[in-house]
Amino acid sequence: MSVYVFGHRNPDTDAICSALAYADYLRQTTRPDAIAACCGTPNQRTEFVLRRAGVTPPKIIMDIRPEVEDVCNREPVVARRGDVFFDVYQRMNDHGVRAIPVLDDEDRVIGIVSLLDLMELMLRGGVDPIKSRQVRSSLEKVVSVIGGTFQHAVDPTRTDDLIVTVGAMSADGFTSRVREFPAERLLVVSGDRPTIQLPAVETGVRALVVTGGYELSSGLMHLAEARGVSIIQSPYDTATTTMRIKAAQMIESVIATNFMTIPARMPVEAARQQVIRSSQTIFPVIDGDRLIGVLSKSDLVNPPQPQLVLVDHNELSQAVQGAEEADIIVVLDHHRLGGSLKSNHPIRFYMEPVGSTCTLVARKFQSAGIEPSPGIALCMASGMISDTLHLRSPTATETDRELLEWLQQFCDVDLKEFANDFFQVGSALRTCDPEQVVREDCKEFKDAARRFSISQIEEIGFDLFWQRKAELTAALEQLAREDGLDFSALLVTDIASNGSLLLMSREPDGWEEINYPQLEENLYQLDEVVSRKKQLLPLIISLLESTPAAST
Repeated sequence: MSVYVFGHRNPDTDAICSALAYADYLRQTTRPDAIAACCGTPNQRTEFVLRRAGVTPPKIIMDIRPEVEDVCNREPVVARRGDVFFDVYQRMNDHGVRAIPVLDDEDRVIGIVSLLDLMELMLRGGVDPIKSRQVRSSLEKVVSVIGGTFQHAVDPTRTDDLIVTVGAMSADGFTSRVREFPAERLLVVSGDRPTIQLPAVETGVRALVVTGGYELSSGLMHLAEARGVSIIQSPYDTATTTMRIKAAQMIESVIATNFMTIPARMPVEAARQQVIRSSQTIFPVIDGDRLIGVLSKSDLVNPPQPQLVLVDHNELSQAVQGAEEADIIVVLDHHRLGGSLKSNHPIRFYMEPVGSTCTLVARKFQSAGIEPSPGIALCMASGMISDTLHLRSPTATETDRELLEWLQQFCDVDLKEFANDFFQVGSALRTCDPEQVVREDCKEFKDAARRFSISQIEEIGFDLFWQRKAELTAALEQLAREDGLDFSALLVTDIASNGSLLLMSREPDGWEEINYPQLEENLYQLDEVVSRKKQLLPLIISLLESTPAAST
């Protein structure tokens, strides 16, 4: 399976761009199968970056747990409604399968046929003198199965309920025998025996099969043409030919039409619960009404684990859903260590207190001597500009400054001008519903026995905030209720003044020690505070740790 590079939930520009850039780095070094992904829609600023960079957005995947389409056989052996025993049995034998799906002319699954079903078809009728002779097929299919040729053909594609009779008796005995059956259904098998061939043709049977590679005489051919009798040549002897004709039976009567299909996007675990109770041996995997593969119970025993690289986060609570069941091989981050990450195998950690994860990725390119493409370079620069407020945030380091300058040489735009355009684009307060605003760049934390979230948006001025304060407060309260949080906070940062407003869903115990001006209930003015990671989060944690959580 491919390795997927993911940023955190509710991804910001750094999360999206670091995933894109690191996946590109991996493809150029150790993992050509690396795929950038995200577990949320890019915000407007990120979309602006991707358009300017000319980079395809990452694949949106909300749940990384393996789905049926990841483990099924994507090249299934199939049959068609009009296929015959011989072809289907040979196909199954060649591929070593014991059951296959059956499709109609529009490639829709109509049933399943198994080896046992095919055997039932061949043995149908037992010793019954009539039923044991019946073969539903067309003359065209009979000729194909026996490897024969037509000397004369009448409506060869028509499906008939044929009655096979072998002309291995006296002429009188044969004549008596053919009178027992409707002539139009009789398929007579005979060697080079004119005494059998003549009464068969005179009777007007559906077809005469001449075995041993012999041809019908010209006189009998003229009579056959006049009586509308098809003449078939078989290269085999009579016994082999008769057996092969039985194998020309169409499979439609033994197709199991009461069957279970599995949706391609169903999680593997859910599929396992379904199939374990079924007596089916194989399960068609469908996307809509289209067959994309076949699933067997053995495919679900040890499904492959997806491989993940986590960028811009290191906690399972912020990771794509299903990450706990994946094989996490690398973590690349600039945040504090969360402590919730577990693995069965060692993980490579690249963590450093710099301004953005894109800084760490840029250093990977630089250290490897790889020149990033203009688009990837602009993506990395954008992540750094976003997370450091273009190096004005206290989280910005000398490393950020140096690598941003290094990236400038690969970018097709002036980064100072680009930064101004970037912050003018995508005001969340101007374009988003309040529920979207509080979830756009939202990260969940746990400390001092409390779970809480901090969302952050960057604006130019606070005018729109004051207009929407009431609905933003309601949205924060709803977020806390829906996610079972002790409280939720929204940091609104003014890029122009380098200060922020902090809006709370509620104030936890000990909050009176915050030591910042309170403007209104649950609203504080935080001058010179622009960093959620370096300034606000440590402040909140210190307040929570100073006051024990109230018992419930």
